Amino acid sequence: MNDFDVAPLAAYLKRHIPEADGTPLSKRIGGGQSNPSYFLTYPNARFVLRKKPAGVLLPSAHAIDREYRVQRALAGTAVPVPRMRLYCSDTSILGTEFYVMDFVDGKVFGECWLPGVPKTQRRAMFLGMAETLAALHNLDYQARGLSDFGKTGDYYGRQIGRWTKQWEMSKTAPNADIDRLIPWLSSNVPKSVRTTINHGDFRIGNLMFDEQSGRVVAVLDWELATLGDPLADVAYSALAWRAASDEYMGMRDKDLAELGIPSEAEYLSHYQRLAPESGRCTPFHFVFALFRLAAIFEGIAARAKGGTEASENAAEVGKLSGRFARRAVEAVEQG
Repeated sequence: MNDFDVAPLAAYLKRHIPEADGTPLSKRIGGGQSNPSYFLTYPNARFVLRKKPAGVLLPSAHAIDREYRVQRALAGTAVPVPRMRLYCSDTSILGTEFYVMDFVDGKVFGECWLPGVPKTQRRAMFLGMAETLAALHNLDYQARGLSDFGKTGDYYGRQIGRWTKQWEMSKTAPNADIDRLIPWLSSNVPKSVRTTINHGDFRIGNLMFDEQSGRVVAVLDWELATLGDPLADVAYSALAWRAASDEYMGMRDKDLAELGIPSEAEYLSHYQRLAPESGRCTPFHFVFALFRLAAIFEGIAARAKGGTEASENAAEVGKLSGRFARRAVEAVEQG
């Protein structure tokens, strides 16, 4: 079901994309918690449209113009992304900004332990995830025209400030764990931080795989991309090993050896071999990743409360904020 009229969109796309002839069949893509996405199917072509959600939004959230820009910049690199077709800032077409990209044939997995995949293929898919992330971090962002895609220097100072502010603006209830994490993070920022393109939400659920080979064919959901510390991406991507299967992107309660999934240490080592300049993750990186996730989920809870959620289960998912804050405090205490 759509939340927009297809007719003005069809007319607009016909003027800008040669293959967009006629009125497309539009279908909402389920699963996302942020920017709504839709399949647009024409007789001889297929596209994906991604738009801002309707309603009042937090500042700097849902920056689909940045998503579009970074994916265009990555075209032709070792990081697979869909072909970008157009970005539209004219809100009179759909009511919000949007962009259109080519459809990529592949499969996205909602559960990170990859149910239904042959055991022998799971290992290769997780190592492929590490390889894709290393390829992103090894790119010269200046050569890709992204010198101004984010500020350089004091990455964690700015990020801690940003997510603290997002938390305060979204907060649905007080949380003592968050109150403890904010000063701890500020006091434990690494002294040396490398700058690369940072995806911001790099996890198995944002990768599209070829169903036959298990190869990564597209990296999706670039809304949070910026310039920053590659280890922020690495630690976040490894939260799958630290969160439970009912905690979003987690699998630590699964028998990973039986499933053929490599250990967290093996995953991290594979990445580090391919991107040695990034260094190694420390407890700080995992605490920061969990704190940031708590702030993101609090935003989902706030949108659900305000009626602008992008997913039907947003209210339920938003409750995970407190659980991730607790896991972050546990990481602090474990060192």
